[in-house]
Amino acid sequence: MKIHNLSESTSIFNHYLSEIRDEAIQKDPLRFRRNLQRLGELFAYEISKTMDYRLADVKTPLGIAKVPVLEQQPVLATILRAGLPLQQGLLNVFDRAENAFISAYRKYDEEGEFHIEFEYLATPDLNEKVVMITDPMLASGASMEIAYKAMMQKGEPSHVHLVSIIASRKGVDYVKSKVKAKNVTLWLGAIDEEMTMKSYIVPGLGDAGDLAFGPKIDSH
Repeated sequence: MKIHNLSESTSIFNHYLSEIRDEAIQKDPLRFRRNLQRLGELFAYEISKTMDYRLADVKTPLGIAKVPVLEQQPVLATILRAGLPLQQGLLNVFDRAENAFISAYRKYDEEGEFHIEFEYLATPDLNEKVVMITDPMLASGASMEIAYKAMMQKGEPSHVHLVSIIASRKGVDYVKSKVKAKNVTLWLGAIDEEMTMKSYIVPGLGDAGDLAFGPKIDSH
């Protein structure tokens, strides 16, 4: 599995990353969601460099221009609900893409331990397509593993890009150990070394879903 960590080089990506981490800026949900979208747009731009293109003749008012255009639109998948703004950022760039949605959540037992419960998947055909699966936080890595395996039951993509803004070191190692396919690339905004007992990344940014959409009541 190839891994790209965008924060390893200096760019505007790091500025947006600093804002979604900042607890003062986080108090504005609109700004938080927009920054998630911006990061998604930058991920999309970087991923677009790896995709296949064909030379097209484009008629202008003054003649014909030969321009490389995408050979095929990707399928954009996200894990509800926190992934929606990040996916929207990718969709702003790949604006003709097909989309898929995955429902999964943390289910806690009486001892406070949890596992990831998979509920729902809506997806187009994935055969021979480029698939991008987004989840803002790669903490334990279990959600991304479940999402990936669920998607792979619906076709055989030509390539799969896994996209997370902030990952824990443990989560990266876990995904590498569980996803062995050679046609998978992991795209990250940053890797944090620590994680709490409840699998929250430190320093991380908190709960991305709550910051984007408001606190939730755990009904499970």
